[in-house]
Amino acid sequence: MLFGKYINRYYLKYAALFILGIVALVAVDVIQLYIPEFLGRVVELVKDDITVNKQEIINIGLKVLLVAAGLFFGRFLWRIALFSASTKIEANLRHEMFLKAEALPREFYHETKVGSVMSWFTNDLETIEEFFSWGTIMIVDAMFLSVITAIKMFNLNVPLTIICFIPLVLVVIWGALTEKFMMKRWDERQSAYDKLYDFAQENFTGIRVIKAFVKETKEIHAFAKVARKNAEVNISFARLSVIFDVFIEIIVAVIFAIAMGVGGYFAWSFLHGTSVFLFCLTIELEAHEIVEFLGYLDILIWPMIALGQIVSMRSRSKASLKRITAFLDTEINVKSPENAIKLDQIKGSISYRNFSFNYPNYDAISLKDINLDIKAGESIGIVGKIGCGKSTLVNVLLMLYNVKPNTLYIDGIDITTLDIASLRKQIAYVPQDNFLFSDSIENNINFGLENGTLENAIEGAKFAGVDDDIQGFSEGYQTISGERGVTLSGGQKQRISIARAYVKDSPILILDDSVSAVDTKTEETILHNISEERQNKSKTTLVVASRISTVSHLDKIVVLNDGHLEAFDTHANLLKNSPTYQKMVKLQELEKEVEGGKK
Repeated sequence: MLFGKYINRYYLKYAALFILGIVALVAVDVIQLYIPEFLGRVVELVKDDITVNKQEIINIGLKVLLVAAGLFFGRFLWRIALFSASTKIEANLRHEMFLKAEALPREFYHETKVGSVMSWFTNDLETIEEFFSWGTIMIVDAMFLSVITAIKMFNLNVPLTIICFIPLVLVVIWGALTEKFMMKRWDERQSAYDKLYDFAQENFTGIRVIKAFVKETKEIHAFAKVARKNAEVNISFARLSVIFDVFIEIIVAVIFAIAMGVGGYFAWSFLHGTSVFLFCLTIELEAHEIVEFLGYLDILIWPMIALGQIVSMRSRSKASLKRITAFLDTEINVKSPENAIKLDQIKGSISYRNFSFNYPNYDAISLKDINLDIKAGESIGIVGKIGCGKSTLVNVLLMLYNVKPNTLYIDGIDITTLDIASLRKQIAYVPQDNFLFSDSIENNINFGLENGTLENAIEGAKFAGVDDDIQGFSEGYQTISGERGVTLSGGQKQRISIARAYVKDSPILILDDSVSAVDTKTEETILHNISEERQNKSKTTLVVASRISTVSHLDKIVVLNDGHLEAFDTHANLLKNSPTYQKMVKLQELEKEVEGGKK
């Protein structure tokens, strides 16, 4: 069987289905052993060429029909029970893995490729499901059917059974030697599949870039190389698996040949009155008995083949379970503390106290000794050179990464003492990449609401200045945005993301460079709406921007320089006392002049 801390519980949870399936399977195994007995009886009835007892032949025929009916219902029952149990286990494991995937921090996905994750959710889970269904069947048949068949054979003729069973020792030895190799090969196969999946996913995601740079041929050759490696590993695994199966088949054929040859000789000797002694026993084997013996041996072939397949299947399942276990064992290092404080409704004040931050596995410090007080209801701009830590300054509020205690406060409460889910409910966030789901525009805008309505979506779209665009679509707010919003322009995706954050109506709104893809007029509309509606409701707004025009009308502006807080003041004062801000203003004015000259 297959055991592990994440699957052991399911043996008990679905014990009823397993017991029902195994009982039905054992019943089928017992019932089918009557077939050789009936065949032997028919041969016995006709062997002496005497008048055949037609009634007894009819009775045997009826018994065969009853056995067939029993086999039909028994097999139907064990298939329903065992396959239901295995499917439920797969579904439970997938659900547990999905919850884990959602809970894992961003750094995990920085280090782990999408292809690997998808492989765990598909190939590896399917391998485990296969073991719980077909693997259970093979184990029961290999253990039970082989035993009761062997008992029948021993009762019929001990010497012939011993002769036939001697090669089985080779199967056991071969299986023990092969299992580790099979497991290693399967692990290599799955790793190769991960790389193939990663490559394909990356190419499909970046197909527009590939086409724009006319790199289709280059990528095809690169894919062929990855696919070739995947094929080689798969062929290596298949070769080992086939060698194992062929070995088993050869042993089965040898055993059958031995039974036919030796059994035929015993029957011929008995028929001619010649005594045969073997293992200190006098062998007496009649024609109908050898027919019955061969029938049992034919039934024994399947458990013997199953015994070989179990080794391969168990090796694959162990390798897949090992990968899934490693995923489920991944530590969730960003989580709510014990006795965490749950936020109900906050005012929206934010305080940084000697705050420093560096991303996991990176030595460079992104933010250094930040001291900053943002009052509830203020609209704050955040500017600075590329890579100075603007996005990091606002992202830490969402607790996507761990921060040091007593350095960051929301409404005067240390953020590290808060329940993360309740904290994030107080914040509406518009990221730089403007991710949209493949759903209707209405559902995308209402994503943060429990029971969003069309009116909510329209209100948010008007706030973000995208209502006219949506109304111009043939299906309006029911237009499907496509995967990652592929059917929409960059500006439309950006404004829909702003609308999604706005309708959440959170005390804190974060716009991370979220108006870079819109024209100046639309930008002014959005900023005016922020000033009118957010400030009137005394809600805090943080706007990360690259353009000074985006933040110049806000209450105050944070100026960052290489991770340090250079200044925090109004636009007018920053023009006097912030070198970085002054330089940004001059450069952007120069850009406008150059653009005007070109026109």
